[in-house]
Amino acid sequence: MAILAIGDLHLSGSGEKPMNVFGPQWERHFDTIRECWKAAVKPSDIVLIPGDLSWAMQFEQAKPDLLSIAELPGTKILLRGNHDYWWSSISRLRAFLPEGTLALQNDAVSLGGFAICGTRGWTFPADQNGLDEQELKIYRRELIRLEMALENARRFDLPIIAMLHFPPLLTDYRDTEFTALLERYGVQLCVYGHLHASGIRYGFDGLHRGVTYRLVSCDAIRFSPVVVWEQDAPSPVRPGDTQAGPQTE
Repeated sequence: MAILAIGDLHLSGSGEKPMNVFGPQWERHFDTIRECWKAAVKPSDIVLIPGDLSWAMQFEQAKPDLLSIAELPGTKILLRGNHDYWWSSISRLRAFLPEGTLALQNDAVSLGGFAICGTRGWTFPADQNGLDEQELKIYRRELIRLEMALENARRFDLPIIAMLHFPPLLTDYRDTEFTALLERYGVQLCVYGHLHASGIRYGFDGLHRGVTYRLVSCDAIRFSPVVVWEQDAPSPVRPGDTQAGPQTE
């Protein structure tokens, strides 16, 4: 069993939100993801998907996209992103998802010898004037939710993997209240997404204060799930240790 990750699938089964408007690399991008996924992921593997799953606005509209994810190999763990407007009820989502596809929301699951937890996160203030009053309320709430998820994970007494949609740090801002929480709870690996295109260069990928961070938005990893923890390895895979799965031209 290996653990892989890929985020920001941005599916649109209805075809109402074609992604190629964001560049030619997004042309039929889910076909690329599906092909790479099937080549890289074994049924025994776990795949972390930290948010922005579907462009749907309502849950009924999101169902075809969720089923497209569910039919792929491996055990899938889903997280809510800022564009997942259809995600309003975690109980309804969990009742719908087929076996082998799980959803996290400010909580944790024990799987494959790991405690895997997750919450959406939020933009962090790079300075005291970085967020307005409403954004600061959301930011503070997301810090509380992250700690809830970490508390849930700690009770399993297993190595902790955290999933966030928003980056908990950036290359130029590595010490944040999010990273402080991850460090305090002894998180070994944190995967996140959200950053695309030119924003990818601001994402931090590597080891910082004992936590390995991996940016896994799909265009940052060439639309292929990337291995973030090898089977039976004592520590996470760091950038440069492995490559993303097979690519298509």
